[in-house]
Amino acid sequence: MREAYYLRLDADRFQPTVHVQGAWNDDEQHMAPLSGLLAHAIECHKPRPGLTLARVSYEILGLIGFAPTAVRVRTVRHGRTIELLEAVANVGGRDVVRALAWRLQSQDTESIAGGLPRTLPPPGSCDPFDATALWTGGYIRSIEVLRVPGGEPGKGQVWVRTALPLLEGEPVSAMAAYLGLVDTANGMNVRLDPREWAFPNVDLTVHLYRSPEGGPGRWLGLDTLVTVGGQGIGLTSTTLYDERGAVGRSEQILTVRPLAVRR
Repeated sequence: MREAYYLRLDADRFQPTVHVQGAWNDDEQHMAPLSGLLAHAIECHKPRPGLTLARVSYEILGLIGFAPTAVRVRTVRHGRTIELLEAVANVGGRDVVRALAWRLQSQDTESIAGGLPRTLPPPGSCDPFDATALWTGGYIRSIEVLRVPGGEPGKGQVWVRTALPLLEGEPVSAMAAYLGLVDTANGMNVRLDPREWAFPNVDLTVHLYRSPEGGPGRWLGLDTLVTVGGQGIGLTSTTLYDERGAVGRSEQILTVRPLAVRR
């Protein structure tokens, strides 16, 4: 068993390991590590030291097969202080995820910073949570979860981390490592029992007002509210944290449907 989420095959292709295995289907990739892989590819594409990754929106175009994954990146809008990039993951000749990322000029605004959300109780004050009791798959087995006391179905706070690097034998930024965990939000404070209902997200949008601290062993904090409407559509809204405090928000739109009853 390899101790990383992906192995590089060549300049553009990556092999997922068992740790990328999805929670809904053993034959698909979990969106979380693939999000980090696409972020890594974006950061490696014509890097701009004066610009900071501020928003990434991922569109999930279909089932993400558990197979070698090709990633291509291009600059959509080049600029001196604002830049838009696109990264696309392709499995078996089919595009499966498309990511659009805004890089914005970084500058010191510490003296006017404000409007931050409430703090999250630190990991040391939280209780271990066995996510494998609710979810299956190699990705869920690869993470450690702590739950803040006092949550309720569809509303709660957790800390998540992994000991595994995103790529075997290759440096990955704190940003990419952090983004490789964010999609976990949809499964940590569920409103519905995943043994009775399917509620996969078809997108993931992350807005960041501070670059997060991430990497193997670093905690990601999730303060999540899950909303389900009356037309088969739901929304997972999350305030994102690292151990220093809040860093941004994520949103995931859900398609909600009952699972077939097994007898």
